[in-house]
Amino acid sequence: MGFSIPHLLTVLAIIILVFGTRRLKTVGSDLGEAIKGFRNAVREGEENPSLVRPDGETLEDGIDDRQKYKV
Repeated sequence: MGFSIPHLLTVLAIIILVFGTRRLKTVGSDLGEAIKGFRNAVREGEENPSLVRPDGETLEDGIDDRQKYKV
């Protein structure tokens, strides 16, 4: 029991009636910008070696847990 094309089109029509096309466009562009920002943050984390320990664990603001909690 899966979704067929008529089911998906019906759901899409209801969503367009409720939100309108202008609102859906705004939501889509906001989602795209959020994904782009996440990818850039991941890329920056990979490029900045001061935030990654040799064992691969990520550090928070360049401070590891021992320094943070003075263990």
